[in-house]
Amino acid sequence: MPPYPTGSWMPVALSADLPAGTVMPAQSPAGRVALWRGRSGRVSAFADRCPHRGMRLSHGFVRGETLSCIYHGWGYAQAGNCVRIPAHPALTPPETVRVATQHVEDGGGIIWISAGEPTGGPPRFEGLAPVRSMTVEAGIVALEEATGTSTAGGLLDYTNADTSVRLLLAPEGPARTLMHVLIDEDSNPDERITASRAAEALRRAAEHIERGGTGR
Repeated sequence: MPPYPTGSWMPVALSADLPAGTVMPAQSPAGRVALWRGRSGRVSAFADRCPHRGMRLSHGFVRGETLSCIYHGWGYAQAGNCVRIPAHPALTPPETVRVATQHVEDGGGIIWISAGEPTGGPPRFEGLAPVRSMTVEAGIVALEEATGTSTAGGLLDYTNADTSVRLLLAPEGPARTLMHVLIDEDSNPDERITASRAAEALRRAAEHIERGGTGR
């Protein structure tokens, strides 16, 4: 994971990909996280490791406003404190049993996690709506070469067969990028499908370049 400046935000998922009552793995500036949404709709981000036996919390399940580990069922509230140990139902878990949490914001159809203490809110992209996310096994340089353009504010413009999309990029390593596809919020379903296909074409081109192939 490349270093993110303290206070900056990383787009880790699309809101639509995390319905209420679900959990998913994600990559944050601080490492792997369990990203989950309580039944109320609030999103939380935990370090992806249960303090009990180290099981990934992203394999767990949501009960109301708590995330429970799939291994022994220990449950954690949104603040990260343990609230339930099934093997000892009468026990009030000590405050020292906690999961590390990260600052998370959900807005404009995108879920963001901050690097350390945020210095402001995450970016907002007026007039744009997210279509889908995809992982590209290529770095930012390969994506820029494939599009013939450069990133600006984390966004990359791409045109394929008269279809223009904006790509919100989150580097996850020297040769791996999480790419969120954004288009005009007034686009119809057919235009959304076309934009998705254009992004898939770009992914293939960038991965070809990353493997040592030539550009456009």
